[in-house]
Amino acid sequence: MASQTLAMPRAYEERGLLSWLTTVDHKRIGILYILGAGFFALIGGLEALLIRTQLAVPNNRVLVGETYNQVLTMHGTTMVFLVVMPVLAGLGNYVVPLMIGARDMAYPRLNAFGVWMFWLGGLFLNLSFLLGGAPDAGWFGYAPLTAKTFSRGTGIDFWILGLQLLGISSITSSINFVATILLLRAPGLSLNRLPLFAWTTMVTAFLILFAMPSISAALFLLFLDRHLGTHFFNPAAGGDPLLWQHLFWFFGHPEVYIMILPAMGIVSEVLPVFSRKPLFGYTAVAYSSVAIGFIGFTVWAHHMFAVGLPDVVNAFFSAASMLVAVPTAIKVFNWIATIWGGAVRYRTPFLFAAAFVALFVIGGLSGLFLAAVPVDWQVTDTYFVVAHFHYTLFGGSMFAIVAGIYYWFPKITGRFLDERLGRLHFALQFIGFNLTFFPMHFLGLAGMPRRIYTYAPGLGWEGLNLLATVGAFILALGFVVFFINIARGLTAGEPAPADPWDGHTLEWLTSSPPPAYNFARIPVVHSRRPAWDLKYTGNPHPQLIEGIAEGNDRQDKGEDAPTEPIHLPSPSIWPLIIAAGLTLFALGLVTHWIFIPVGVILFALGMARWATQPLFPEAHEAHEA
Repeated sequence: MASQTLAMPRAYEERGLLSWLTTVDHKRIGILYILGAGFFALIGGLEALLIRTQLAVPNNRVLVGETYNQVLTMHGTTMVFLVVMPVLAGLGNYVVPLMIGARDMAYPRLNAFGVWMFWLGGLFLNLSFLLGGAPDAGWFGYAPLTAKTFSRGTGIDFWILGLQLLGISSITSSINFVATILLLRAPGLSLNRLPLFAWTTMVTAFLILFAMPSISAALFLLFLDRHLGTHFFNPAAGGDPLLWQHLFWFFGHPEVYIMILPAMGIVSEVLPVFSRKPLFGYTAVAYSSVAIGFIGFTVWAHHMFAVGLPDVVNAFFSAASMLVAVPTAIKVFNWIATIWGGAVRYRTPFLFAAAFVALFVIGGLSGLFLAAVPVDWQVTDTYFVVAHFHYTLFGGSMFAIVAGIYYWFPKITGRFLDERLGRLHFALQFIGFNLTFFPMHFLGLAGMPRRIYTYAPGLGWEGLNLLATVGAFILALGFVVFFINIARGLTAGEPAPADPWDGHTLEWLTSSPPPAYNFARIPVVHSRRPAWDLKYTGNPHPQLIEGIAEGNDRQDKGEDAPTEPIHLPSPSIWPLIIAAGLTLFALGLVTHWIFIPVGVILFALGMARWATQPLFPEAHEAHEA
């Protein structure tokens, strides 16, 4: 009787708003991450346009003084913590379980808790604009600018607690990725056959787990300094402001690879498919990701060359910063070799992925300049640095993310994005990006400092600043076209088959969009390109294809029953309740104490119900019977 009960799957998807608030389905959670990142990207993009408008001409008065500092701080914080990281987490949530042949993530409720912590943490952070002013000490929060003496309002407190909430989201997501990729792979899918996006997602998860405690500790100490009279970062009382920089950048430079490694994984998936050949040097690309992760923890102090560290320390971090270029170059040469000689299809995903390679190389080369200590002394805290990190993180991560969205949009929605609008979007984004950020190299060499809100005429900066501002608006227009394309694709896009790109990996073996259970039968993997090999080189297990085809046929006919017994976890509202409790508790610490007990009650209730609610109700009932 129990086995019969267990064979009755929850093989359908709930409908309505409540189903989204209670979902534990990795695909819906991935969509929630992506939607949230898109929402905050609109805010961060508007902040960027305000910054560039202010700097377009000398002595401008669009944003002045503290207001400019608030917008600048929130732009950097938003783009790093609320856009790039979560959209990569969203793509990973949706795609990685499909890539490895899993039913779901290893911890579905923890996964739901992570996405709600991201949404509420982001809203909490932006609430600071309405409740006393946003943080204004830069996204890096250097001491002593964040001390009560210099930041008297609540903006820095919102920043501290908002980043702590977002850190909880990142840690829970990383635990899930590590457990899922290591434990839930399909039969035959060894680590040496793992898709590159899954590889880079796993390495990134380890980076977060090792790096996040550093910034969490720094934020905790800063909160104590501001509210309990400690002096960890106050030099007048024996503290050390450089302690903040060490703790922050020990997180902050692995953070660069946290944002770029999954993007490299996306490019490693897109380029082979559209070049119609295997990825050149799979093993080198996979293990260079691990090498980047290790070396990434040895370079943090290259952000601190100008603070007076001993020469031997500067020399070590300079050498390590140059060394990280080696595994990165391995990837670049392998991507070029993949394209070389291929039967390339110049579709929109390929265009963005190829642009990633070119733009990231520019950012990497400027990074080598900054790794040389004497050069860094000359250009640190100038717009040369702004150009560098935008070429690596925007020209790098964002171009790859857009490539991934165009690539997997048919799988997620069952519809294509419009190719003509996609090419227009690419042209505007590529031209606008380079017009915006390439002139900043020359502005930095001409001595324009970072973080200034105005400048005098006659310094030779006017023309390049105006050009950068024009480029920023062209770039923004490109994203307007992108969002129009997405809206059109969701409502009137051309229907997409299960395998629209003739893909290589397992996600292309199920329907578009996939059913709740992902696969009618769990695939058995025999190579690094299982989908390709099953289609073109023969299949030693023909019943596998028959099972997948049968499941897809049932899905197409509206018959949600799979071809083998499947059991999926039930929805739960308690992850959202716990996240709301933590957010209200944080709000109470900053605004009014009444929110603290409300937050504690919600948190305790959520934890109690989470612990007592069966993950698989049908299995629990069968056991009781």
